[in-house]
Amino acid sequence: MPNPFLNQVRQAQQWAQQQGLEPLEVDLLLAHVLGQSRTWLFTWPERTLTDEQQRRFSDLTQRRLGGEPVAHILGTREFWSLPLKVNASTLIPRPDTETLVETILNRFDQTALRVADMGTGTGAIALALASERPDWSISAFDVQPDAVALAQENAQHLGLPVTVGLSHWCEALADQSLDLLVSNPPYIAANDVHLQQGDVRFEPLSALVAAEDGLADIRILIVQGRRALVPGGWLFLEHGWTQGPAVRDCFERLGYGSVATVQDMGNRDRVSFGQWNPVSGSF
Repeated sequence: MPNPFLNQVRQAQQWAQQQGLEPLEVDLLLAHVLGQSRTWLFTWPERTLTDEQQRRFSDLTQRRLGGEPVAHILGTREFWSLPLKVNASTLIPRPDTETLVETILNRFDQTALRVADMGTGTGAIALALASERPDWSISAFDVQPDAVALAQENAQHLGLPVTVGLSHWCEALADQSLDLLVSNPPYIAANDVHLQQGDVRFEPLSALVAAEDGLADIRILIVQGRRALVPGGWLFLEHGWTQGPAVRDCFERLGYGSVATVQDMGNRDRVSFGQWNPVSGSF
């Protein structure tokens, strides 16, 4: 039976917010059901919903109230203005990771570079870089076959020339084959209470959690980067907001120079990077 509180666009928005959804979530779900943009919702608040649209919107609202991420419900998430397909096999791209993309773009121009994104998930980082730097040769790798398939699908859908392959971190990379290595690896400690909260409950733990207080995979990448990077090549890593000092220390102990950390939009340490210098480091 149709819900009288869902008869019109404005009524549906008010009803879903009363159930406990945030306004942005409400608009995204309702626009999806109606096949319209959020702007359309603001322009036509008195438009009537069909019985089927009311039922679908109510069902999606209940799924969100159950904790399912909006990105999984919609099957898409925008990252760097790119519409990416998402599913439960990978992390949902987050705004904080745009700090990593922005930091790289601010440092390197159109000069052709050989770049690899390790642990690519949806392909978000590699695809964002490819959309801005068409002269770069960009590859993306993941250890999970489902993630590789998803990243390939996103690359094809967007028409961006990113090569996607299977690799456990840098194992598939040839020696001294890259100018730039980038990754958003797992960096959450296994005992972090946030793992039981919010959207992360629906995401794969393998993409979130790392041993050694969240630093194990970061350390692996810093070690393996020395082999994969050309002398003078750069490694850029996203990490947790408390991990900046530990990540910088690891970079420096393993022979990287020009080590620094960049903060995200919330003024928290988020991205650290270093330049491989084989003169000061050793394998």
